[in-house]
Amino acid sequence: MALELYRDKNHACIMFTDLIEEDGQAVQANQFLIVDDDTGAIIDPGGNLAFNELFMGMSKHFPPSKLSYIIASHADPDIIASLDRWMSTTQASLVISRVWERFAPHFTKVGKTENRVIGVPDGGGHLPLGRHELVLLPAHFMHSEGNFHFYDPVSRILFTGDLGVSMTSGAEARIPVTDLGPHIPRMEGFHRRYMVSNKILRLWVRMARQLDIAMLVPQHGAPIMGKKAINDFLDWIENLMCGIDLFDDRAYQIPTTHIDPVTRQLRPALRAVNA
Repeated sequence: MALELYRDKNHACIMFTDLIEEDGQAVQANQFLIVDDDTGAIIDPGGNLAFNELFMGMSKHFPPSKLSYIIASHADPDIIASLDRWMSTTQASLVISRVWERFAPHFTKVGKTENRVIGVPDGGGHLPLGRHELVLLPAHFMHSEGNFHFYDPVSRILFTGDLGVSMTSGAEARIPVTDLGPHIPRMEGFHRRYMVSNKILRLWVRMARQLDIAMLVPQHGAPIMGKKAINDFLDWIENLMCGIDLFDDRAYQIPTTHIDPVTRQLRPALRAVNA
C-alpha cells in the first residue's frame, strides 16, 4: 500500500514500503514516486523483486508511460537492479552519478540506456521536475563512492538513500519517527558499518543544516519527522565513529575459518593433534 508523505493540488510524494516479501531473504526497501503536475519521477526503484508491485502501485497515482526520470542515489542492486525493465516499459531517463554512468548499463540489455542517462557531476545540481525542481545533493561515501541525496523544496523532504536507515519491517517503515532516542538501536549497527568515516558525516551535516527539512526519508526503514528528531539525528551522526574509523590490522588477517557450502556455516580450522 502506498503512503502519501506529501500532497497538494499540484505536487505529491508517495512512498512504497512493503513491496518485497518479508521472508528474510532480501532487505526491506522503500521506493518513492514524486509527481509535479504532469511530470513524474521514481527515486530508487529497487530490484526485480519490487518491479511488478511498484509498476502497478504507481499506476494508481501516475501513468508509468509518462515518467520523466528514474533517479538513483547510487548503483546498488536494491536501488536499480530492475533498470532493464524500467528502460523497456517507460521512456524515462536514468539520473545517476557520473561515477556509475558507465556501470549502470550492465543492468540492462545492450542499447537500452543509449542517450537515456543523465550523469550527475560530483557537485550535484538542480533537476527540473514539472514547475519545480529537485536538488541533487552530494552524499559521496555514504556509503557509495558516487552517491546523491534528493531534496524536494516543495514538500521539504530530504530523500537520503542509505543514510538514516533503520532495520524494520515494511509495516514499521510506514510509521514516522518523531523521538530519535529509542530509534537509534535500529540504526546504529548499519551506520557504523556502511558509512565510510566520521569525517564524511561531519561534512554532510554541515551542508544539511542549511536546508529547511520537514522529513528525512531513507531507502530502508522509517522516515524521521519533525525539527527535534531531525536535529537529534544530525547531532548523532555528526559524532558517530564508523567505517574506517573502527578498522585496524585485526580486520586484515589471513583467514583461518572454512566455509561449509552445505550448511552455509563457518567452521574453525582443524588443529593438528600431537601424537
